[in-house]
Amino acid sequence: MFYVEHFYGHKNGKTQKFSTEQFFLRFISQSAHRQITLAEGKLAAIFRHVHECIPQICLGNAQRSGIAPIPFVRYSTCQPMQKTLAVVNQKGGVGKTTTAINLATAFALEGLQCLLIDCDPQANTTGGLGFQRDADRHSVYDLLLGNATAEEIALETGLERLRLIPSSKHLIGANIELVPSKDRAFRLKNAIQGVRQTYDWIVLDCPPALDLLTLNALVAADSLLIPMQAEYFALEGVSELVSTLERVRDSIHPDLVIEGVVLTMYDERTNLAQQVTENLRNFFGEKLLKTTIPRNIRVAEAPSHGMPVQVYDARSRGAESYMELAREILHRNHVESPREKERKAAAARHQAANKETKVRFWPYT
Repeated sequence: MFYVEHFYGHKNGKTQKFSTEQFFLRFISQSAHRQITLAEGKLAAIFRHVHECIPQICLGNAQRSGIAPIPFVRYSTCQPMQKTLAVVNQKGGVGKTTTAINLATAFALEGLQCLLIDCDPQANTTGGLGFQRDADRHSVYDLLLGNATAEEIALETGLERLRLIPSSKHLIGANIELVPSKDRAFRLKNAIQGVRQTYDWIVLDCPPALDLLTLNALVAADSLLIPMQAEYFALEGVSELVSTLERVRDSIHPDLVIEGVVLTMYDERTNLAQQVTENLRNFFGEKLLKTTIPRNIRVAEAPSHGMPVQVYDARSRGAESYMELAREILHRNHVESPREKERKAAAARHQAANKETKVRFWPYT
């Protein structure tokens, strides 16, 4: 359903363009031949609010390079098409970095502009995309301290529509340096505010700790993706993570939600995996994503080659699982990617072609 921005009507014998709000006010006042009621005035104000909240797709490089711009697409929802997703779990070794890299890559392969931010001082996301760990290069550390902007730091990854803001070993010092600052929890949110409209998705890879860096990611994010292993120790950290989430909601970020919980390194053949999955389903309900990431050697090998698994081996189970994970998240957010539109168009053409085919049986008549 698309939002109609303007209507055309007649006034004083001339054709005139009206905004939605103007048209609504004019219509109800003329049709009833009376003054507008308070309720109708409030309804008109809703039109104004919706108009202000409607997002626009950024033209990005196409506009800067002089390419003919594509008309803006406007939607009827107040929720922006752009979303910031933090991949977080205070327990290490659950596949946060692997999920952040391959999920961001999947978004880009679906035709969406994506920015991946490495918030972990270990810089595994940076290395996993083929970049050397360079302490002299601008990183998230400079972003948090205000020494550089996100647009200046972002690196091209070699994948179209995917960019990276790298990390460095200096980032661990930000936990101490930011303590005296009053806005220490909002540094990352404020730093990426200027590029939010440039990207459809911003993915944050968080460190395996509930420190100031993770707090910055929680405040900057719209929702959280929690990777978990189907093991007993993974369940122990759930209550602590949810408790932290509730504290952040109560004090800083009331709109923060859990996007979903994804099971990684999953082996559905074991009874333990089945039991843990059932416990998580009872705890999280629909927040437990249907897509699971299986144990796959290609997923483990890809970072050593500095590639996402979709580039390293696109036909592997791991690559296909991360693509399916991206599609499930997009579907939950009611976002139809350019690639999804292409698949639907191809399916429609195929169905139309099959309808035109007539089957004839012998003897022909």
